[in-house]
Amino acid sequence: MSHTESVAAHPVTLKQDLFGTVTCVERDGAARVVRDCSTARWWLRGLARHLLARERRALRHLAGVERVPRLLATERSRLEREWIDGRPMQLAQPRDPRYFREALRLVRRLHARDVTHDDLAKEPNWLVTPEGLPAVVDFQLARHAPRRGRLFRMLAHGDLRHWAKHKRQYLPERLTVRQRALLATPSPLSRAWRATVKPVYRFVTRRLLGWADREGAGDRRLDL
Repeated sequence: MSHTESVAAHPVTLKQDLFGTVTCVERDGAARVVRDCSTARWWLRGLARHLLARERRALRHLAGVERVPRLLATERSRLEREWIDGRPMQLAQPRDPRYFREALRLVRRLHARDVTHDDLAKEPNWLVTPEGLPAVVDFQLARHAPRRGRLFRMLAHGDLRHWAKHKRQYLPERLTVRQRALLATPSPLSRAWRATVKPVYRFVTRRLLGWADREGAGDRRLDL
Protein backbone atom coordinates (compact mmCIF):
# COMPACT_ATOMS: atom_id res chain seq x y z
CA MET A 1 0.00 0.00 0.00
CA SER A 2 1.33 3.44 -0.89
CA HIS A 3 1.94 6.20 1.64
CA THR A 4 -1.02 8.23 0.35
CA GLU A 5 -3.32 5.23 0.60
CA SER A 6 -2.17 4.59 4.17
CA VAL A 7 -2.77 8.17 5.24
CA ALA A 8 -6.16 8.34 3.53
CA ALA A 9 -7.30 5.16 5.26
CA HIS A 10 -6.34 6.49 8.69
CA PRO A 11 -6.93 10.25 9.17
CA VAL A 12 -4.10 11.72 11.22
CA THR A 13 -3.94 14.78 13.44
CA LEU A 14 -0.76 16.59 12.42
CA LYS A 15 -1.03 19.44 14.91
CA GLN A 16 -3.47 20.66 17.53
CA ASP A 17 -2.84 23.84 19.45
CA LEU A 18 -4.42 27.14 20.50
CA PHE A 19 -4.60 28.21 16.85
CA GLY A 20 -6.77 25.26 15.77
CA THR A 21 -6.13 21.84 14.27
CA VAL A 22 -4.31 20.47 11.25
CA THR A 23 -5.25 17.02 10.04
CA CYS A 24 -4.64 14.76 7.07
CA VAL A 25 -7.91 13.40 5.65
CA GLU A 26 -9.23 11.74 2.51
CA ARG A 27 -11.22 13.84 0.05
CA ASP A 28 -12.13 12.80 -3.49
CA GLY A 29 -10.00 9.68 -3.21
CA ALA A 30 -6.78 11.48 -2.26
CA ALA A 31 -5.08 12.56 0.94
CA ARG A 32 -5.04 16.26 1.75
CA VAL A 33 -4.14 18.53 4.66
CA VAL A 34 -6.91 20.47 6.39
CA ARG A 35 -6.20 23.53 8.53
CA ASP A 36 -9.21 24.44 10.69
CA CYS A 37 -8.99 27.55 12.86
CA SER A 38 -12.63 27.43 13.97
CA THR A 39 -11.41 25.45 16.99
CA ALA A 40 -8.86 28.11 17.95
CA ARG A 41 -9.18 29.79 21.35
CA TRP A 42 -11.57 32.71 21.07
CA TRP A 43 -8.88 35.23 21.94
CA LEU A 44 -6.61 33.93 19.16
CA ARG A 45 -9.25 33.24 16.51
CA GLY A 46 -8.70 36.55 14.72
CA LEU A 47 -4.96 35.93 14.45
CA ALA A 48 -5.55 32.33 13.36
CA ARG A 49 -7.84 33.50 10.56
CA HIS A 50 -5.28 36.10 9.53
CA LEU A 51 -2.58 33.43 9.25
CA LEU A 52 -4.94 31.19 7.30
CA ALA A 53 -5.70 34.07 4.92
CA ARG A 54 -1.97 34.64 4.35
CA GLU A 55 -1.51 30.99 3.44
CA ARG A 56 -4.55 31.06 1.17
CA ARG A 57 -3.28 34.13 -0.68
CA ALA A 58 0.22 32.73 -1.10
CA LEU A 59 -0.95 29.35 -2.38
CA ARG A 60 -3.28 31.00 -4.88
CA HIS A 61 -0.41 33.02 -6.32
CA LEU A 62 1.84 29.95 -6.37
CA ALA A 63 -0.62 27.75 -8.26
CA GLY A 64 1.27 25.56 -10.69
CA VAL A 65 4.65 25.80 -8.96
CA GLU A 66 5.92 22.26 -8.63
CA ARG A 67 6.42 20.88 -5.09
CA VAL A 68 4.39 23.64 -3.49
CA PRO A 69 1.03 22.41 -2.12
CA ARG A 70 -1.99 23.12 -4.32
CA LEU A 71 -4.86 24.97 -2.68
CA LEU A 72 -7.86 22.63 -2.96
CA ALA A 73 -10.65 24.29 -1.00
CA THR A 74 -11.08 27.22 1.36
CA GLU A 75 -13.57 28.87 3.67
CA ARG A 76 -13.24 31.69 6.18
CA SER A 77 -11.87 29.43 8.93
CA ARG A 78 -10.81 26.39 6.96
CA LEU A 79 -8.29 25.59 4.26
CA GLU A 80 -7.56 22.37 2.42
CA ARG A 81 -4.32 21.85 0.54
CA GLU A 82 -2.53 19.10 -1.29
CA TRP A 83 -0.65 16.49 0.71
CA ILE A 84 2.99 16.24 -0.39
CA ASP A 85 4.73 12.94 0.22
CA GLY A 86 8.12 13.52 1.77
CA ARG A 87 10.25 13.52 4.90
CA PRO A 88 11.05 16.72 6.81
CA MET A 89 14.59 17.96 6.43
CA GLN A 90 15.62 17.27 10.01
CA LEU A 91 14.82 13.57 9.50
CA ALA A 92 15.97 13.13 5.90
CA GLN A 93 19.16 15.21 6.40
CA PRO A 94 19.78 15.78 2.67
CA ARG A 95 23.40 15.77 1.55
CA ASP A 96 22.93 15.53 -2.20
CA PRO A 97 24.08 18.70 -4.01
CA ARG A 98 21.14 18.27 -6.38
CA TYR A 99 18.70 18.76 -3.50
CA PHE A 100 20.13 22.17 -2.65
CA ARG A 101 20.37 23.25 -6.28
CA GLU A 102 16.69 22.45 -6.74
CA ALA A 103 15.82 24.04 -3.39
CA LEU A 104 17.43 27.29 -4.54
CA ARG A 105 15.47 27.14 -7.79
CA LEU A 106 12.29 26.57 -5.80
CA VAL A 107 12.89 29.62 -3.60
CA ARG A 108 13.51 31.71 -6.70
CA ARG A 109 10.24 30.46 -8.21
CA LEU A 110 8.40 31.69 -5.12
CA HIS A 111 10.01 35.09 -5.49
CA ALA A 112 9.23 35.18 -9.21
CA ARG A 113 5.54 34.93 -8.20
CA ASP A 114 6.01 37.89 -5.82
CA VAL A 115 5.78 35.64 -2.75
CA THR A 116 8.22 35.38 0.15
CA HIS A 117 7.85 32.39 2.46
CA ASP A 118 9.29 34.08 5.58
CA ASP A 119 9.57 30.82 7.55
CA LEU A 120 12.24 28.81 5.75
CA ALA A 121 14.52 28.77 8.78
CA LYS A 122 12.44 25.88 10.14
CA GLU A 123 13.56 22.49 8.88
CA PRO A 124 10.05 20.96 9.13
CA ASN A 125 8.93 23.39 6.42
CA TRP A 126 11.36 21.74 3.98
CA LEU A 127 10.53 18.25 2.72
CA VAL A 128 12.62 15.71 0.87
CA THR A 129 10.41 13.83 -1.59
CA PRO A 130 10.91 10.13 -2.40
CA GLU A 131 12.75 11.31 -5.54
CA GLY A 132 15.18 13.30 -3.39
CA LEU A 133 13.76 16.67 -4.45
CA PRO A 134 12.78 19.62 -2.23
CA ALA A 135 9.23 20.69 -1.40
CA VAL A 136 8.08 23.55 0.82
CA VAL A 137 5.03 23.66 3.10
CA ASP A 138 3.42 25.90 5.75
CA PHE A 139 2.80 29.30 4.16
CA GLN A 140 1.08 30.93 7.16
CA LEU A 141 3.69 33.69 7.37
CA ALA A 142 4.13 34.07 3.60
CA ARG A 143 3.66 37.48 2.01
CA HIS A 144 2.49 38.37 -1.48
CA ALA A 145 3.94 41.70 -2.58
CA PRO A 146 3.37 42.50 -6.28
CA ARG A 147 5.08 45.89 -5.92
CA ARG A 148 8.32 44.18 -4.82
CA GLY A 149 9.46 47.10 -2.70
CA ARG A 150 12.26 47.32 -0.16
CA LEU A 151 10.46 45.11 2.35
CA PHE A 152 9.97 42.40 -0.28
CA ARG A 153 13.66 42.53 -1.16
CA MET A 154 14.70 42.17 2.49
CA LEU A 155 12.31 39.26 3.04
CA ALA A 156 13.49 37.57 -0.15
CA HIS A 157 17.07 38.02 1.05
CA GLY A 158 16.03 36.31 4.29
CA ASP A 159 14.55 33.35 2.41
CA LEU A 160 17.81 32.90 0.52
CA ARG A 161 19.92 33.17 3.68
CA HIS A 162 17.83 30.49 5.36
CA TRP A 163 18.33 28.22 2.36
CA ALA A 164 22.08 28.85 2.58
CA LYS A 165 22.07 28.09 6.32
CA HIS A 166 20.57 24.67 5.65
CA LYS A 167 23.15 24.01 2.95
CA ARG A 168 25.88 25.05 5.40
CA GLN A 169 24.55 22.55 7.92
CA TYR A 170 24.28 19.55 5.59
CA LEU A 171 26.73 20.31 2.76
CA PRO A 172 29.21 22.93 4.04
CA GLU A 173 31.98 21.88 1.68
CA ARG A 174 29.83 22.86 -1.33
CA LEU A 175 29.15 26.45 -0.27
CA THR A 176 30.32 28.96 -2.86
CA VAL A 177 32.06 32.24 -2.10
CA ARG A 178 28.85 34.07 -2.97
CA GLN A 179 26.81 31.89 -0.63
CA ARG A 180 29.26 32.47 2.22
CA ALA A 181 28.93 36.18 1.61
CA LEU A 182 25.15 35.85 1.70
CA LEU A 183 25.38 34.14 5.09
CA ALA A 184 27.59 36.92 6.38
CA THR A 185 25.16 39.71 5.43
CA PRO A 186 21.83 39.53 7.26
CA SER A 187 19.38 42.23 6.25
CA PRO A 188 18.56 45.09 8.65
CA LEU A 189 15.14 43.49 9.10
CA SER A 190 16.74 40.18 10.10
CA ARG A 191 19.06 41.88 12.59
CA ALA A 192 16.17 43.80 14.12
CA TRP A 193 14.06 40.63 14.35
CA ARG A 194 16.80 38.70 16.16
CA ALA A 195 17.46 41.51 18.59
CA THR A 196 13.89 42.44 19.50
CA VAL A 197 11.04 40.26 18.24
CA LYS A 198 12.53 36.76 18.13
CA PRO A 199 13.10 36.33 21.91
CA VAL A 200 9.54 37.49 22.62
CA TYR A 201 8.14 35.31 19.82
CA ARG A 202 9.89 32.22 21.18
CA PHE A 203 8.74 32.91 24.73
CA VAL A 204 5.10 33.44 23.73
CA THR A 205 4.81 30.57 21.23
CA ARG A 206 6.84 27.94 23.09
CA ARG A 207 6.36 28.79 26.75
CA LEU A 208 2.89 30.37 26.86
CA LEU A 209 1.17 28.75 23.89
CA GLY A 210 3.04 25.46 23.62
CA TRP A 211 3.33 25.98 19.86
CA ALA A 212 6.22 23.84 18.60
CA ASP A 213 6.03 24.99 14.95
CA ARG A 214 6.58 21.52 13.54
CA GLU A 215 3.58 21.13 11.28
CA GLY A 216 5.80 20.22 8.35
CA ALA A 217 6.81 17.08 10.19
CA GLY A 218 3.39 15.70 9.30
CA ASP A 219 4.09 15.63 5.55
CA ARG A 220 6.23 12.54 5.66
CA ARG A 221 5.98 8.78 5.64
CA LEU A 222 3.86 7.88 8.65
CA ASP A 223 3.77 4.53 10.37
CA LEU A 224 0.01 3.90 10.35
